[in-house]
This record gives sequence, structure tokens and C-alpha cells, in this order.
Amino acid sequence: MQYSIIIPAYNESRRIVPTLNKVLVYLAEQGWDAELIVVNDGSRDDTAEIVRRFVEKNPMMRLVENPGNRGKGYSVRNGMLNARGDVVLFSDADLSSPIQEAAKLFEAIANGADVAIGSRWMNAELQIERQPLYRQLCGRLFNVTLRVVLGLKYKDTQCGFKAFTARAARAIFPLQTIERWSFDAELIFLAQKQGLNVVEVPVEWAHDEKTTIRPLRDGTRMFFEVLKIRWNATTGKYSQRRAGSRAPSL
Repeated sequence: MQYSIIIPAYNESRRIVPTLNKVLVYLAEQGWDAELIVVNDGSRDDTAEIVRRFVEKNPMMRLVENPGNRGKGYSVRNGMLNARGDVVLFSDADLSSPIQEAAKLFEAIANGADVAIGSRWMNAELQIERQPLYRQLCGRLFNVTLRVVLGLKYKDTQCGFKAFTARAARAIFPLQTIERWSFDAELIFLAQKQGLNVVEVPVEWAHDEKTTIRPLRDGTRMFFEVLKIRWNATTGKYSQRRAGSRAPSL
């Protein structure tokens, strides 16, 4: 069994070093056959150069470059479609969910899940540091929107910690159209639409004050992205993309 860990990165020069060190140490401790892929999303700082130095010393690592700044969703897709693992996980660069929590998602996959999504709200006691109240409220409102518009009944779709079998990744990511904030919801919607087994797993999590999301501006964008997902499904766009796309070998 080979595992791929994907970390999307945009202007992460201040925290990418401790993140990579933690992930590399964990992978070495587990003794897994694994690769670590960092996807640079057109960073304007020296994120890419820092990662290249790591790659030179760690043959299990790769750097994938986006064609400019395209968004986290694009970065995750780019990493997934370049991954070689039998199981592929993506994690936020801040490791809000510690990399040790990956074992929980991999266990869910081993037990039959096609997609395992980390959840901050299945067991709120696992939250080491909670979001500010206004962020929690925005998250709950967005969750209600997903339930009503897309029929997603999960407690948490937006946690940046998800794992996929290679087969599920090949089925889902070539169909993805959302490149920014609501891409997680689209991935789960596509998985559900294709009858894949999606399992929600409670994970440890801590809010990072350095997060760049702006609730009003980005919340509005997310709402319209959700409407786009529903429109794509209603008009058959996902079926058209499936017929016209060829997924790279994972």
C-alpha cells in the first residue's frame, strides 16, 4: 500500500518548514511507502525555493507547480492527479489537523470507505482551539445551505483534511469545476452522486488565526459556487466532463 500526502501551499514560507518537518518525521515513524507532494499555488514569496531544498534531501518529496495562483481547489486537484499512491490525502499547510490524525482516515479507507473526510464537529471536544463565534456561525449557515441546495447531510464538509482511494480520486477530480473555497463541497457532492462510500471521521483540530478567509466576501462567493454546483448537476455538465475527460494515471 502506497500513500500520497498532498499539501497545497500559497505564500507559506513562514510555516512550511515546520509543517514539512512534522510530516516527514511522522512518515518515517510509520515506515509507510509514501510520497509527500507540495503544490505551489503561484506563491509570491520563497515557498517554492524552500520546498525545492527539501526535495533535494528527501527523495519521497515532489514539488508540483500551478500555472499561477489558481486557488486551493485547483491545487488539491493538481496534486491528486499527479499522485501515485493507492490512498491519497490532502492536508492544509497549517496542519490544523495534526498529521497524526491521518491514521484515522486511512483506517476508514481500510474498512471500506472510498472517501474519508475529517470532521471538526462530529466530536467538538477534539477541537484544541475553536474558531471565533462569528466564524462558527458562518460555518453553520454554510452547512445549512449545503443541506438544502446539494443534499449533503454531513456535519463538516470544509475541514481541510480528506483522504481518497486512488479509484475514487480518478472518478471525482477530473469532474471538479470549483477552484476556490467551495471545492470541498463539490468533491463530496460528486462522490455522493457516483454512489461512493463517504465516511465522516472526527479528528483533532485547532483554529489558526492566520487564516485568510473573509466571512462576508468569501461567504458570498461560496454561496454562488454552491449554486454553480447545483446548476452543473442539473444541466448535465458533470456527465459531459466525464465523457470528455481522461484522468491521469494515479
